[in-house]
Amino acid sequence: MEFIPVLIKLAYLVSSIMFIIGIKMMGKTPTARQGNLYSAVAMLIAIVATLLQAKLFSLPEIFACILVGTLIGMYYAKKVAMTKIPEMVAIFNGVGGLASVLVSAADYWANMHEKATVTIDIITLVSAILGIIIGAITFTGSYIAFAKLNGTISGGSISFKGQHLLNLVVAVAMIGASVMLCIDPTQAIYLYVIVFLGLLLGVLTVIPIGGADMPVVISLLNSYSGIAACMTGFVLQNNVLIITGALVGASGIILTQIMCKAMNRSLMNVLLGGFGTAPAAAGAGGSASDIVVKEVGAEEAAMIFDSASSVIIVPGYGMAVSQAQHIVREMTEMLEKKNITVKYAIHPVAGRMPGHMNVLLAEANIPYDKLIEMDDINEEFAQTDVAFIIGANDVVNPAARSNPASPIYGMPILNADKARTVIVSKRGMNAGYAGIENELFGYPNCLMLFGDAKTTLTKVVNELKEM
Repeated sequence: MEFIPVLIKLAYLVSSIMFIIGIKMMGKTPTARQGNLYSAVAMLIAIVATLLQAKLFSLPEIFACILVGTLIGMYYAKKVAMTKIPEMVAIFNGVGGLASVLVSAADYWANMHEKATVTIDIITLVSAILGIIIGAITFTGSYIAFAKLNGTISGGSISFKGQHLLNLVVAVAMIGASVMLCIDPTQAIYLYVIVFLGLLLGVLTVIPIGGADMPVVISLLNSYSGIAACMTGFVLQNNVLIITGALVGASGIILTQIMCKAMNRSLMNVLLGGFGTAPAAAGAGGSASDIVVKEVGAEEAAMIFDSASSVIIVPGYGMAVSQAQHIVREMTEMLEKKNITVKYAIHPVAGRMPGHMNVLLAEANIPYDKLIEMDDINEEFAQTDVAFIIGANDVVNPAARSNPASPIYGMPILNADKARTVIVSKRGMNAGYAGIENELFGYPNCLMLFGDAKTTLTKVVNELKEM
């Protein structure tokens, strides 16, 4: 029927607009959930329109596949713990990269005749090559990031002599193979070389990056997956894929720059590795024996909270590990009933991925207006009675301001140390991702509340109920 092509183009237009609106809404905490829903509906429209255009399946078959995929997605969305979300994002990035590699390679083969002549035009060929290169780097790079986050391989920097030179040689060889394929598209051997070198480069570029840089790496790989999808859109001449790929690629790059700024480092410095390298960092930060801490119990902590008029909570990865966000919300509600002002200070790189703390606190239904970004809340710490740090480490380490020898020197941090009293909920004295001790723990105004955050806070809440 003649109206079907028009209907498909209209569906692509609606889908593209909804993707743009959805990503825009994700930029603000109060509208993030609604933006996610808009994007999900946009994806549904795009999938149905694409499969109808390709005439690969009937309408019932399309919806049967969508139903199966939806059920699998819902299962893992419910099963995966919040602490594992960064790993799941890494897997998604990798799958997106692999899809770009397979689609671009398939399009190349589809344009080859039995007599080894190629009808593919140069624009499509270049787009396919770029899709393969970026997709291959994204695929292996994402799974290396996953393995680092999962603990399968060392989360620190893995480096060796001549590493940067090897990366350069691999990149030059890959570019050379790409040029040769453009000159003679019939030589499929160059395609195999490009795929292999792209996969290898993905491994080589991510292994030297330490655990402290994982939020930046995940954001950058997410951008790569979007750019690879955009290139695939040019290969398939699919406008919605071009638009969405460009949106993801651009937003990922912007977010990566924000993360780098939050750590006072350049993107090139992150990619070359070094930050988060345990051996180098340990020597700059001192050892646990250099710091004398003052411990506080649940009853004393409850008394301090009860006598305060203002509290700023600084969430970190430790809160995610213990799943303490719900008891934190309960404590917040109790303090507010006592007319105590409670706010949450959010550092851009707190946790293991961008926005990790925002998502975690939203899961506990903590009001969005209580989540305040670093730049907006830093000046309030000096007038705050209690800064309560739950599992955060490097993002509140004063060494970033005072110790030029520290690997995090110059990184913007939350000024929690300037509060009248600081209480730190932590399992022990282990260092953070940067591999250095936090000098805040030895400050005169700092008290350590040792133990699992969920367990200790439950005790604190029980004590508050009796006051």
